[in-house]
Order: sequence, then C-alpha cells, then structure tokens
Amino acid sequence: MIRFLEKRPILTIITVVGVLLLPFLDVIEVTIMEARNFISAREMLTDNQWILTTMNGEPRYQKPPLPTWLTAISGMLFGLKSVWGLRLPAVGMVMLLGSMVFMLSRKLHLNKSHSLINGLVAVTSVYVLLIIFEAPWDIFAHAFMLTAVYFIVRVVQADRILWKAVIAAILFLGCSILSKGPVSFYVLLISFFVAYGIAFKGGALRRKWPVLVLILCVGLALGFSWYAYARFVDPETFNAITAKETGNWTSYNVRPFYYYWSFFVQSGLWTIPAFISLLYPYLKSRVSDLKTYRFTLLWTLVAVVLLSVIPEKKSRYLMPVLIPLAMNIGFYVEYLVRRFKQLTDKRETIPVYVQFSIIGLVFITSPLWGIYVVVFEDTSFYVGAMLCVLFTSLSGLAMLYYLCKKQIQLVFMCSVFGIVCGGLSFFAIKDAMPIANEQYQDFSSFLALKEYPVYAFEFTSPELVWASGQKLPRLNAEDPLPGEAAYYLMVCPTCEKELSEHFAAYTAEKVSMINLNSPAEGTREYKQRKMATVYKMTLKP
Repeated sequence: MIRFLEKRPILTIITVVGVLLLPFLDVIEVTIMEARNFISAREMLTDNQWILTTMNGEPRYQKPPLPTWLTAISGMLFGLKSVWGLRLPAVGMVMLLGSMVFMLSRKLHLNKSHSLINGLVAVTSVYVLLIIFEAPWDIFAHAFMLTAVYFIVRVVQADRILWKAVIAAILFLGCSILSKGPVSFYVLLISFFVAYGIAFKGGALRRKWPVLVLILCVGLALGFSWYAYARFVDPETFNAITAKETGNWTSYNVRPFYYYWSFFVQSGLWTIPAFISLLYPYLKSRVSDLKTYRFTLLWTLVAVVLLSVIPEKKSRYLMPVLIPLAMNIGFYVEYLVRRFKQLTDKRETIPVYVQFSIIGLVFITSPLWGIYVVVFEDTSFYVGAMLCVLFTSLSGLAMLYYLCKKQIQLVFMCSVFGIVCGGLSFFAIKDAMPIANEQYQDFSSFLALKEYPVYAFEFTSPELVWASGQKLPRLNAEDPLPGEAAYYLMVCPTCEKELSEHFAAYTAEKVSMINLNSPAEGTREYKQRKMATVYKMTLKP
C-alpha cells in the first residue's frame, strides 16, 4: 500500500484533500470573509463588475480580484446559490499547495517518500484547511507564490536559462499579488531568498541574478497592474481605501513582537513533531540532508520574524509559515521512519511514543464525542457519520499497533488517514446537528414579499447581504431619505431607538425578524451583526 501511494504522490495528496473537504464542503456556515468574496463574485456576474470590484454595490478595492474571478467562474458553473461550488476553487488551491510542497521537496533533492511526507503534513495542518473558510484570499496568494518559488528554484538550479520556468514564475508571482497584494511576496518569497542564500551560500542566486531580477520586476508589474488601473480610473475612492488599509498595519490588532512565537501549534496534530523539528542542535546530525534542513528551518524562522515586525497581527497571518514548517516537520518524520527501530536512547524514543500515542488516543476516543453529541445535542447519527467515526477510531488503534511494532511510516500514514476520517466525522456530525438558536430566521419568508425596495439602516453586515441574495443599499443617519413612499428598512438591534428620530415622516410597521445565528444565544459564535429587524416604512399623509 505504501509503495502504491509513493508511486502516485501527487494523486495521493489530491485525494487526501478531496476526500477530506469535498463531501461536506457546504456544511460550515459562510464566514464574514467568505461572504465578502461571494458577494463580489455575485456582483461580477449580475452587474458585470469584473475589474472594478464591488461589494453590495460599493467599491471593494481592499482585495485584488483574482480569487473572486475564480469564485465567480465556479458560480457560473454550479450556480450562485451553491456554497459548495463557490468554495471549490479554494479547495483546488489546497491541492495545488500540497502538490507544490511535494514538487519543491523533490527539486531540493529529497527522495520521493520524504517529499510525500512533506506534502501530506502540509495539507493536513489544521490552519491550512481552516483558512479556506476563514480567509479565502490567503490560500490563493500562498499557493500561487509557492508555485512561483518552485519555478524559481528550477531557474536557479538549471545550467542554462529555462525560459518556460521563467515565464511560469512570473505568471504565478503575479497571480499571488493579484490574490492578496504583496502579503505572500513579503512573508513567503523574501524569506525564501534569505534562507536559500544563507543555506546554499548564495552562489546560484548570484549567478542567476539578472534572470531573478527580471522575474521579480515583471511579476510585480503584472501583480500590481490591477492596482494601477483601479487608481487611474477611480483615484479618490482607491486612495481613501488604501490609506485606511495601510493605517491598519500600525493601529489595528496591534500585538507584541513575540505574538507569533507559538506558531508551531497552528499545525494541529503535528504540533509536537513541529516543535522537535525546530531543535537544530538535536536534528543537525540526524537529518538526511543537512543543507536542505537548514534551508527549511531558516525559511520558517525568517518568515516568522518578518511577520513579527509588523504591528498588526492575526493568527491567520501565520498560514504561510506552515508551508516551510511542513517541510521541516518532514525531516523529523523521515528520520524516525529511517532510524526509529535502531534507537535505544529513551530521550529520543519516549517523545515519539508520547506524541503518536496522544494522536492515536484522540482518534480512538472519537466515538465518545459522537455519543455526547447524540445524547446532549439532540442529534441523529446517520450511517455515514457512524462509519466516519468508526474508521477514525480504527485508525487510532492501527497507529498504536504499528507504534508498538516501531513501523513509523505506517504510523504516519495511519495518522493522515485518521485526520481525514476525523475531519469527515466532524463535518458529518455538524451536518446532522439541528440549529440551536430557537429564534433562527433566514430571508426566505421576507423575500417572498418583494413588494418594495429594501434598505439597510446604518449597517450592512456581509453575512446578511450574502444571505439576502441581493444588494442592501445602506442608509446612514446623515443621508437624505429615500424618495419612495414605501420601502422596507432593515435595522440592526442597537439602531432601533433611532428610527423615530430619523424617520419621523414615516410610519414603521414591523414585518420580519432576521436572525442568521444558528448557535444558541449567549455562545461565543452568536453574533449581533447577523441580526436585523425589518420594518415597512410608509410615508405619513
């Protein structure tokens, strides 16, 4: 079985991602970041706004348009109401990222087995998977940049100029910037050049510097072409949005320099191997390729330092660090695969038994979570969910069995299988769980009326705009009142007291209550921005 997987490594990585994400891709609720992307994609199709992107009819220049273009194309194929279809391009980016981790590892002269380990660690790291829901632009930017890095390595290592690789590097570098600006360029590419230059003495980089300068200049020009166009066509709006976004770097979500120092925990179940892989004095005499190990270690640490010097910090910004970290983890796992049976020092063996036993026990005890959900959350288990939980538990048992036999390669593969089955169990149970909020009410009954235009007073949360299936023009207190004699007005929970002051000329009749919160009130996931009261506003005689 191992040989079969190693013969088809790219297919293996793609299959792992596909099996884990595709069956229940529409189970998780649309997040605020996704809603923004989906709204812009919808308006690309409905309003033909493909270049100067909009959100709820207003300019949306905070993010470049490439991920939204791909989302809109998927929406054309699967329908704009298909969350599964709209999320599909992001899943494709995870597949691309895992495949590029494998191919880059091979280009760095690691063997096929080692490279497959790197790719599988990357696509099963928890934040790589969560990022497609929490911040869909990020996975596009980083997957494209990693692909550019792969082609840059090909250019650097070749004896002659590979113009196809040069063109590919330019295109993917440009695509990364067209996905989320220079974020990935700063975190992933600059740290790559620093690490590569130090680990490999910089000779190859110096020899190819004219071609590398060409790649960087043309790639940056391609990536920033959209920004230049938007600024030229709509300079006032573009400058205002840019000033606000730039100001956030120094005044919004400011955290101390050491905020990211626990970055390795973002790899989820690979946390302990991730930490050990960073212990250079321990691994330097044990890894199969010291120069490449130094490179991945430096790449990881330099990326963390670059992120740390920016005052604005969020945990999701660490996602690109998980790419070189996955390759770093691979060195430790490959060492265990190769040498664990010969190890006698308990200082080396005990951490291995502890880390994989913990993962195995998590998998084995997964049915307890299922039982808890059934008993206390009033959830009905169906056959698919039961099978997912069963296979998760069996993978944990298999892990412990092979751990006792000291067959670490099989332990690792069982870990990956368990992560896939565990993820499917979570999604399957999530799909079966009833809505906990008794006041849940979507737009279906209200939109059935369709008698008058709809406005939103003082707020337009992305989740509400997306769920409404239409634009919700925003009315601020200082704005003139609409010209219609009757219209619907959506009011946030904290704005209702202002109705009588700003709309004294209208009679307000409560029509509906929108509450998109599926979690119970009082929980952390319950958000006020997902609520609105709808009034029918009628001009007084």
